[in-house]
Amino acid sequence: MFTNKSADGKNNICGRNIAALRKEMGKSQRELSDELQRAGLDIDKNAVQRIESGQRFVTDIELVFLSTVLKTDINELLKQRSE
Repeated sequence: MFTNKSADGKNNICGRNIAALRKEMGKSQRELSDELQRAGLDIDKNAVQRIESGQRFVTDIELVFLSTVLKTDINELLKQRSE
Protein backbone atom coordinates (compact mmCIF):
# COMPACT_ATOMS: atom_id res chain seq x y z
CA MET A 1 0.00 0.00 0.00
CA PHE A 2 1.19 3.51 -0.82
CA THR A 3 1.42 6.26 1.75
CA ASN A 4 2.09 9.96 1.46
CA LYS A 5 3.30 10.52 5.00
CA SER A 6 6.84 10.54 6.34
CA ALA A 7 8.19 7.65 8.40
CA ASP A 8 7.10 9.41 11.60
CA GLY A 9 3.54 9.86 10.31
CA LYS A 10 3.82 13.56 9.50
CA ASN A 11 2.52 15.17 6.31
CA ASN A 12 5.89 16.69 5.41
CA ILE A 13 9.59 16.21 6.06
CA CYS A 14 10.54 19.89 5.88
CA GLY A 15 8.54 21.26 8.82
CA ARG A 16 11.11 20.43 11.47
CA ASN A 17 13.86 22.04 9.37
CA ILE A 18 11.76 25.15 8.71
CA ALA A 19 11.11 25.57 12.44
CA ALA A 20 14.82 25.18 13.25
CA LEU A 21 15.90 27.71 10.63
CA ARG A 22 13.21 30.19 11.66
CA LYS A 23 14.29 29.95 15.31
CA GLU A 24 17.97 30.36 14.35
CA MET A 25 16.97 33.60 12.61
CA GLY A 26 15.13 34.73 15.76
CA LYS A 27 11.80 35.04 13.96
CA SER A 28 8.32 34.20 15.14
CA GLN A 29 5.90 32.21 13.01
CA ARG A 30 4.00 35.44 12.35
CA GLU A 31 7.17 37.20 11.21
CA LEU A 32 7.96 34.32 8.86
CA SER A 33 4.44 34.36 7.41
CA ASP A 34 4.66 38.15 6.98
CA GLU A 35 7.95 37.79 5.08
CA LEU A 36 6.49 35.04 2.90
CA GLN A 37 3.49 37.26 2.13
CA ARG A 38 5.77 40.16 1.16
CA ALA A 39 7.63 37.76 -1.12
CA GLY A 40 4.32 36.87 -2.82
CA LEU A 41 3.12 33.70 -1.08
CA ASP A 42 -0.41 33.79 0.36
CA ILE A 43 0.15 32.11 3.73
CA ASP A 44 -0.73 32.94 7.32
CA LYS A 45 0.75 32.20 10.75
CA ASN A 46 -1.56 29.23 11.28
CA ALA A 47 -0.37 27.61 8.06
CA VAL A 48 3.26 28.09 9.14
CA GLN A 49 2.43 26.45 12.48
CA ARG A 50 0.76 23.49 10.75
CA ILE A 51 3.72 23.10 8.37
CA GLU A 52 6.23 23.13 11.23
CA SER A 53 4.22 20.59 13.24
CA GLY A 54 3.87 18.30 10.22
CA GLN A 55 0.08 18.59 10.04
CA ARG A 56 0.08 20.23 6.59
CA PHE A 57 1.42 19.20 3.20
CA VAL A 58 3.87 21.62 1.56
CA THR A 59 3.79 22.33 -2.18
CA ASP A 60 6.85 22.77 -4.36
CA ILE A 61 5.89 26.42 -4.87
CA GLU A 62 5.84 26.94 -1.11
CA LEU A 63 9.24 25.24 -0.81
CA VAL A 64 10.72 27.74 -3.27
CA PHE A 65 9.37 30.69 -1.27
CA LEU A 66 10.44 29.15 2.05
CA SER A 67 13.98 28.48 0.85
CA THR A 68 14.26 32.04 -0.46
CA VAL A 69 12.95 33.72 2.69
CA LEU A 70 14.93 31.39 4.98
CA LYS A 71 18.02 31.93 2.79
CA THR A 72 18.76 28.24 2.36
CA ASP A 73 18.79 25.60 -0.33
CA ILE A 74 15.65 23.56 -0.90
CA ASN A 75 17.68 20.42 -0.27
CA GLU A 76 18.42 21.64 3.26
CA LEU A 77 14.70 21.93 3.90
CA LEU A 78 14.18 18.36 2.70
CA LYS A 79 16.90 16.68 4.75
CA GLN A 80 15.47 14.11 7.10
CA ARG A 81 16.81 14.53 10.61
CA SER A 82 16.04 12.74 13.81
CA GLU A 83 14.47 14.69 16.67
